[in-house]
Amino acid sequence: MLNAQVKTGTPAKPLAALQQEFVADRFGMFIHFNIPTYMDQDWADPEASPAIFNPTKLNCDQWAKAAKSANMSYGCITTKHHSGFCIWDTKTTDYSVMHSPLKRDVVKEYADAFRKNGLKVYLYYSILDTHHQLRPNAITPKHIQMVKAQITELMSNYGKIDALIIDGWDAPWSRISYDDVPFDEIYLLIKSLQPNCVVMDLNGAKYPAEGMYYTDIKTYEMGAGQRISTESNHMPALACLPLQQNWFWETSHPNTPVKDPVKLVNETLIPLNKANCNFILNVAPNRDGLMDENALAALKTIGSMWKNDKAPVTLPELDAPIISSNLAKHQYANSSWSDDSEIMDFANDDDFGSSWVSNKSVKNPWYEVAFKKDQAINTIVIAERKANISNYKLEYFAEGAWKTLFNGENTKKIKVHRFNRVWASKVRMSIDKAQHQVSIAEFQVYNERR
Repeated sequence: MLNAQVKTGTPAKPLAALQQEFVADRFGMFIHFNIPTYMDQDWADPEASPAIFNPTKLNCDQWAKAAKSANMSYGCITTKHHSGFCIWDTKTTDYSVMHSPLKRDVVKEYADAFRKNGLKVYLYYSILDTHHQLRPNAITPKHIQMVKAQITELMSNYGKIDALIIDGWDAPWSRISYDDVPFDEIYLLIKSLQPNCVVMDLNGAKYPAEGMYYTDIKTYEMGAGQRISTESNHMPALACLPLQQNWFWETSHPNTPVKDPVKLVNETLIPLNKANCNFILNVAPNRDGLMDENALAALKTIGSMWKNDKAPVTLPELDAPIISSNLAKHQYANSSWSDDSEIMDFANDDDFGSSWVSNKSVKNPWYEVAFKKDQAINTIVIAERKANISNYKLEYFAEGAWKTLFNGENTKKIKVHRFNRVWASKVRMSIDKAQHQVSIAEFQVYNERR
């Protein structure tokens, strides 16, 4: 067992405080370093031999000092990317660095070096794992056990982990849902081991900017076209970009110009920070395990232009994130008269790009979801396309009668209602007042673990 054990019984800070601290970190280093480093591609062959992973000059202290030169606050390393190669001393698989020529725990060396240099330690972990066949339509209980065991190792053996960035989950290109690998089980496991670890899933493309779904922090992969609004964002956020052309090192990197550090500071880092967004810049180490000179020079230039002023972060009061499975998804739905083809089924199809739209002639629209059997529920979320509905009633059907859960005003675009657990065969929303024609993107029902 490694010597940097996390002490049990660590008191948990309120999530709001952790979110503020995360935004106040402002700028850090993403480190894509894994078996793709040796393949000139971001997605590696899942059958690539561990024998190719051989960084003969590996120096994580160089990485940490490079991050310090740019006045960064933390690092974040790819412990396992999509092809399943683990760069720590794992007991879960032989497909790891301990079966490579290096035979050293890279995660430990990274964590020790960054902590020694006064930097926080974040980790990255991919749910998608093509080597171990953890992919769509192939997931088994053993896969879920492996994920839990690997995350337990990462959260137990490397000291305090300030944040975990999870990838390859609920994305169009991975197609692994939060039901296939249960999000709430993984989330609560992480929090039980590291109560002050901020958990992020890179799901920014799917969910509305105003809602906190399946993450403690809103995330934006800028290279994939995901953009945060620097004018209107009020959520704690993370945005990422690579300094080089790719996430993982390629043979062309040493002789290809990196992104302009001056533009990165003035056009990306500063505007993002003003919008409650922490910016993580990827710097890919080469096959020797070192960072190239052009990358090091760019980081020094950034550091000469920018530093964290430690200004306090003020975030609005936010709802706790949704982490459970949506019980209303694809259940039987009914409603008052719809507008043309935008019928009731579009409000529980797990797609925020479609909506149920009430016919404009209906004065008091209603929407209803029925379950195949009675369900325990304690949360309802209504996600509008635009903030429009202001006054409404929420009810559930039990013991032959409709019973009221909420009757009043809520003008938010994402309307979150949490209440004591009840058993219901149906739930409905009756709308009393809206500024314009009613349009609901998703009507969601949950039974959260509390």
